[in-house]
Amino acid sequence: MKPLIVDTLASGKGTRLTTLDVIGAGPRTVAGVLEKLGIDPIITPVERFLKGKIEVQNYDVILISGMTSDIPAMGKTIRKWRKENKGSVIIGGPASSEPERVLKKIGADIAITGEGEKTLSELVELGALHGSTEGLDEVLGISYRVKKRVTINPMRPVQSREVFKEYQASTDTIKGYGLYKSARVYVEAVRGCSNYHRARIGPIGDSCTFCEQCTESGLKERYDCPVGIPPGCGYCSVPSLYGPPKSRPMEIIIDEARRLLDLGVHRLVLSAPGFLDYGRELLVEPDPLTDPRKPEPNYEEVEELLSGLTGLPQMEKGVASLMIENIKASLVTKRAANVLGKYLNDTPVSVGFETGSDSHSVQLGRPDTPSETLISLRRLKEAGMKPYVYFIHGLPGQNEETARETVDMIYKSAKLGADRVILYRFMSLPASTFSSYPSGPPAVHDPNSKIIYDAAQRANLGSKEELIGQTMKVVVANQYNRNRRFWVTYPMLHGPVVLLEGVNFDQGDVVTVRITDVANERMVYGQLV
Repeated sequence: MKPLIVDTLASGKGTRLTTLDVIGAGPRTVAGVLEKLGIDPIITPVERFLKGKIEVQNYDVILISGMTSDIPAMGKTIRKWRKENKGSVIIGGPASSEPERVLKKIGADIAITGEGEKTLSELVELGALHGSTEGLDEVLGISYRVKKRVTINPMRPVQSREVFKEYQASTDTIKGYGLYKSARVYVEAVRGCSNYHRARIGPIGDSCTFCEQCTESGLKERYDCPVGIPPGCGYCSVPSLYGPPKSRPMEIIIDEARRLLDLGVHRLVLSAPGFLDYGRELLVEPDPLTDPRKPEPNYEEVEELLSGLTGLPQMEKGVASLMIENIKASLVTKRAANVLGKYLNDTPVSVGFETGSDSHSVQLGRPDTPSETLISLRRLKEAGMKPYVYFIHGLPGQNEETARETVDMIYKSAKLGADRVILYRFMSLPASTFSSYPSGPPAVHDPNSKIIYDAAQRANLGSKEELIGQTMKVVVANQYNRNRRFWVTYPMLHGPVVLLEGVNFDQGDVVTVRITDVANERMVYGQLV
């Protein structure tokens, strides 16, 4: 069998306009399942596939990973595949949470919803990747199409930590990404989320009874809601799809990181909905970790993992960097901030505000309030970290008052030293509490969203101007398409894209630059030191 995995993540209609230097962990996880079964897949980004760089007829089955926003790109991929190949089409990732849509509208054969390792293994054993439909009705966690009829099977129970650690992500398939030597390569550390609070703005037609079972009861009781409101922040589907946190054993994470670095990767990011959940489930087992505040982080596990990773040869030589993704402000104790600062000094870490209003935050089901998040920013900054902050405009419950409070919180976070404001538009996600709400309009079409957008732009421009004159290490990616005199480079630790003038660079070169000017809200100019 020759499987082709196409990565459409964050590609929208088929071309990634932002986060060009990001390689997620999902497609490599799929490849790892196949490799465990003795099958050798390759991975290709969707842009390369759609440009005809792949000989489609050389493969037997195509597996496509994408988010809900990537469904147009997934559709283009399937149409191109169907023109040249009759092999099966399997899809996974968050997009598969809308099985009828992805099976009927874009023509996939099978959709894997939620955690897919065991599910994909069973499909391989049944011959489903070769087109067989026998036994599909018994496979949990899938939906499948036979001609025009779609069958949706029951969800598979959340995988245990023991099952989770049986599967390792592929590393050799990283070579399918052209910019893997300069990209941020994500390594999964934690799956699932500990925030089992519920949104007080319930789904349309339903409402919270304010029983406080999800905020004040025991860990087992928090797992279920008496009126069926999905767990977690109202705009997020992670707890519904992946359950409470489970951590990968550190020896597996360190081994994967070692192999990626040996292949030429320079920038690693530990992927987790909340990194400070790492190892925290061990403190409460056998109960599920459904409290985003207690117990405090598992400091020993976190420190041992970071110590092992930063002790790898490339890290010690300074030719590779380690970063983490998101953390919950509710877990940023002084001790936690100091542990992170000890091993990840001068690196970015993202903390979510989403809204600047404390009351709106509670309505959304957030694990912490904006006031608490400001405290976490101060602690992270004092520990030597570079905090990024997230906000979302267009959320259910947004009004003129919450928008102005959000603008105020953007300025307060910038004053406290937030290095970047990351602003998203609310997107309605399947399996989330707000799945029945319409997605938020573009900021230009809503006055409350527009003032949030403008505040974020001003804050980011100011932070870039402060970079002028500073030096930093960057990794060379490729020549800049709009002006071939410049090379696109990515900071080893943090910061905007740096445009560097030069002619003798290779992808993966690590050089030191001095920032000379601001190009726009996303890029700056640099000069080789």
